[in-house]
Amino acid sequence: MRNDFVRVNYCDSFYIFQVKKLGIVAVSNALPEDIACLAADRMLVFVAHGKLVTAFARNKEVVHTYTGHGADVHLLQPFGDHIISVDRNNVVIVWDVQSEDEYLQMAHDKASFEISAVMHPSTYLNKILLGSCQGSLQLWNVKSNKLLYTFTGWGSEVTVLQQAPAVDVVGVGMASGLIVMHNIKYDESLMNFQQDWGPITALSFRTDGHPVMAAGSPIGHIGLWDLEDKKLIGQMRDAHSTAIAGLTFVHAEPLLISNGADNAIRVWIFDTPGGGGRLLRCRTGHSAPPTKIMHYGQNGQQILSAGQDGTLQSFSCVHERFNKNLGHGSINKKKSKRKGLKLDTMKLPAITTFAAETARQSDWDGIIACHRGYLIATTWNYQKTSMGTHKLEHERFDKNRALNVQATVVDVTSCGNFAVVGLSSGHIDVYNMQSGIHRGHYGDSKAHEGPVRGVVVDGLNQLTVSAGADRLVKFWKFKSKELIHTVTLGASPSRTLLHRHSEMLAISLDDFTLNVMDLETRRIVRKFPGHRGQINDMTFSPDGRWLVTAAMDCTIRTWDLPTGAMVDCFLVDAAVVSLSMSPTGDFLASAHVDSLGIYLWSNKTLYGIVSLRPLPSDFEPSVVVLPGTCPVQDDVSDEDIDTSSDTMIDYVSKEQLDEQLVTLSLLPDSRWKNLLNLDIIKKRNKPKEPPKVPKAAPFFIPTIPGLMPQFAALEDPSAKEQSKVVNFGVLAQKSNFFLQLEDAWVTNNYTTPLQLLKDLGPSAVDTELRALAPDMNGALEQMQAFLRMIGTMLDSKRDFDLAQAYLALFLKLHLRLVSQESALMDEALKVLQRLEGTWMDMQTLFNQSLCLLAFTKSALL
Repeated sequence: MRNDFVRVNYCDSFYIFQVKKLGIVAVSNALPEDIACLAADRMLVFVAHGKLVTAFARNKEVVHTYTGHGADVHLLQPFGDHIISVDRNNVVIVWDVQSEDEYLQMAHDKASFEISAVMHPSTYLNKILLGSCQGSLQLWNVKSNKLLYTFTGWGSEVTVLQQAPAVDVVGVGMASGLIVMHNIKYDESLMNFQQDWGPITALSFRTDGHPVMAAGSPIGHIGLWDLEDKKLIGQMRDAHSTAIAGLTFVHAEPLLISNGADNAIRVWIFDTPGGGGRLLRCRTGHSAPPTKIMHYGQNGQQILSAGQDGTLQSFSCVHERFNKNLGHGSINKKKSKRKGLKLDTMKLPAITTFAAETARQSDWDGIIACHRGYLIATTWNYQKTSMGTHKLEHERFDKNRALNVQATVVDVTSCGNFAVVGLSSGHIDVYNMQSGIHRGHYGDSKAHEGPVRGVVVDGLNQLTVSAGADRLVKFWKFKSKELIHTVTLGASPSRTLLHRHSEMLAISLDDFTLNVMDLETRRIVRKFPGHRGQINDMTFSPDGRWLVTAAMDCTIRTWDLPTGAMVDCFLVDAAVVSLSMSPTGDFLASAHVDSLGIYLWSNKTLYGIVSLRPLPSDFEPSVVVLPGTCPVQDDVSDEDIDTSSDTMIDYVSKEQLDEQLVTLSLLPDSRWKNLLNLDIIKKRNKPKEPPKVPKAAPFFIPTIPGLMPQFAALEDPSAKEQSKVVNFGVLAQKSNFFLQLEDAWVTNNYTTPLQLLKDLGPSAVDTELRALAPDMNGALEQMQAFLRMIGTMLDSKRDFDLAQAYLALFLKLHLRLVSQESALMDEALKVLQRLEGTWMDMQTLFNQSLCLLAFTKSALL
């Protein structure tokens, strides 16, 4: 099988799938609006969103944007080096792909010809075929902007135009269900087919030698027609649960790709004797928005999701090939399989909430769920990817089915052996997950005088905590079912969430506030007001430090439990219905109102420094785009982006933290540590043989020796003759350090000569200090100035290591001269006093620190 690709539109982005395994090859960048239609040529993918048409290269990057339509674009047709777009105002614009200029614009009257389909007939140069809602067709020459021919039509709206494998033949699908194979060269109808399932939504022709046409319908059926015998040869009923949106036969392959509004893409193979297609592979998601999501397992790679379509699915954060569909709940699975999904009267409604545990998933069911309006709580098996064997229901309701009682909350113990089910009647029952047997209930008759809003079991199966609409939180012994404590809340609770490791119980109330209760002390330790709408879901961070909540006010807030402050808050376009933090803490998953997808938010604290300062009470959150790769618009200025609360303020350290502290230099050890051992190093590194001059030495720009590389001045080529007499005046020139030291002797500011000395290498420092002696063209005043420079370094307590190294080298070179000159001895004694005072202070600090460390190590705390 060849590596063909298929493109699928997902609201504001599109996916590229490989037909061979239906694996995702690429995902486009997100667009600010939903995609209305999609088309592609051999190089680019064209997308219509709103009034714009965008061209993508390499399936990700936007390379061209075509602006000019006055209404939303709903039809696209690639046309060689051009792209044709049609908007809702019935305006056709032909664009030049590379220059983004309008090549041609045509406006049609909606009353007489409202465009509903567009196609380029094969081998027809510069011509396009337009279909209308009135039923007529028009053939236009785009280059000359001329109407060539008008086809009268068949009295019904044209919904699909598709090129047939035969030249000049076009398949025309209509709203009446009529399919016409029409020869546009002679304006003759070759054959007609009538579909009884409603309008034609898609057409496609096989190109592998079989004269078969596939037609899609609004109810999810696909009809297969034989073009030679002119009859229906097969039906693929319920190929999708919604209308067929697109059909495409893979070129020269017996494969049909179909997709629909049920968020599914399926590949059908035609290898059976009857000519019908069988399902080869598929990729499905929720056909209705999710109602509850939760991470499954401790690796954070799977997310369980229950949708309004009644299915329970598992989505992988690693790769889509690990996705699972656990199916649709049913009262009787055997009867459901016989009747099929469409005629199944025993299927259960959507799952409202569920709980899962992986401890015994290999032995029996590990997931329990309750359904909207149903008393039964069902079990599910993740490894078998199916609904479980038990339907948990107490026998007390067998004689009176008229009661409007339903399961509201569920929980599974950490060992995976027991399930706790809370009902709207106030009852709380315990079941065995392996056998499904009822193991008891809490309370004499019922646990609460109203619906149970939350039930949790601690990590050691010691306590069961329940919250009811009667504003009571009750603590029960898990084994004996005995009530041991009751806490009254200020308002009715709406849901509960337990972090088993820290035993912190989060309770959301109907007055939009949050309470956090410690199970060990049985007290409310935190209260968080702030939400302005019903709290939909909560989730803890793995360490129990953060509580993330989402409410109908479209905000997602993060509360820091140790400090009791809100550290993060932002707005989203659609309210969050469910949240789940990964067990590894790297991602936060969210499901939103009227959105089929599950969005992942990355935890910034794992990738950079983030300031978690408490937000003020009057903090106004900003709207954040849902996770994706939507490019930032150009009209957003840097001033509008507030990063004060997101990133840590960069701290610039001072050169010296305090005047009483000794500060070392930042120079590497090789610049000062070996100053006293330069003679030994030079003797060791002395070459055994003199360097040999190469026969043909290459030309290089000469450099001046030193730590910082500098180019030497080029010789003047005009100076042909050079004197060989040595100029002793040049050799006796004073260095820059010597001159700066002379100025510092007068101004008493030794910053400049010290900086010059710090820039030199060890050999240059040794040379400069040797040159201070009178016998090396130096002077006693410069030697005194050097000692004063060391004294100022000790007084400032900066560059303490350099002062020690420079002083040691100076005394090694000039100790005899210093002892003979009284002026130098006086300066040396002053330096000695400062040095002894500094070392005394440092020794005191060292002793204090050593004493404190010894006490910490030996004391009995």
